[in-house]
Amino acid sequence: MSFDLKGWMYQRQDAVERALSQWVPKDAPAGLGEAMRYAVLDGGKRLRPLLVFAAAEVSGGARSLWSHEAAMRAACAVELIHAYSLVHDDMPCMDNDVLRRGKPTVHVKFGEAQALLAGDALQALAFEILVSGEPSRVPPAVQARQCKILAQAAGSNGMAGGQAIDLAAVGRELPEEELRRMHQLKTGALLQASVALGAACVQLDEPQGKWLMRYGQSLGLAFQVVDDILDVTADTATLGKTAGKDAAADKPTYVSVMGMDGARSLARELHRDAIAALACSGLGGTAALRALADVVIKRDH
Repeated sequence: MSFDLKGWMYQRQDAVERALSQWVPKDAPAGLGEAMRYAVLDGGKRLRPLLVFAAAEVSGGARSLWSHEAAMRAACAVELIHAYSLVHDDMPCMDNDVLRRGKPTVHVKFGEAQALLAGDALQALAFEILVSGEPSRVPPAVQARQCKILAQAAGSNGMAGGQAIDLAAVGRELPEEELRRMHQLKTGALLQASVALGAACVQLDEPQGKWLMRYGQSLGLAFQVVDDILDVTADTATLGKTAGKDAAADKPTYVSVMGMDGARSLARELHRDAIAALACSGLGGTAALRALADVVIKRDH
């Protein structure tokens, strides 16, 4: 029987949207709640939450009564970290962009100070959500593990470190090895963490877990390669953000380093690696993970 990806995605995207609407406060002081909700709600592909759910739904590990709540909290937490990173990345001191998800960026809408605070508050809220479940439903050890996974992916050895390298690389030529390292941190770490957060909800053997992380690593880098391609080939209306920003800012990308054909070839290779890792894991119930890998490689925005 074929896998109904659209139905699977819609059900989980809708559930995440409702949970985020419930957990992101409306009444934070001085309009902060409005800025936070503007940054998070009604936009985005929700790829990271979908990866959390897909990893938590694999068969081959022991699924517990608390697995669903742990997955939902992790899905929302990783999306909050992603949203906060976009708010800060778009600010004038970083990428200086005025459009995100087809609407004005948070600092354009609410001012730079409010955008900075909204990002800070979203980051803190992510960890609050991870540890707010009833201990009887989500074991404290699982909550602690998920907090560590997310913190490491977001910090200096993950997303923030990758962003620092990205800013330092403006106007420089980077060899492919350095470019790969930058994007493994800046983009790949949070995508791989999404898979790890879901896997933490299911008790897997160590070899199975390692193959799942290999999948996440390959997928995370493939996402960035495709992003670099789309920055050149897609228009602003389709992307929902300003097209051609990387070239205009003189940033190294997979297209500038490897050429368009080379970048496309690498994206296909990474997609194959991700699918092969799932096959080697011996896990069942990986149809959603396989389908999401296809979504990443075929996306147009």
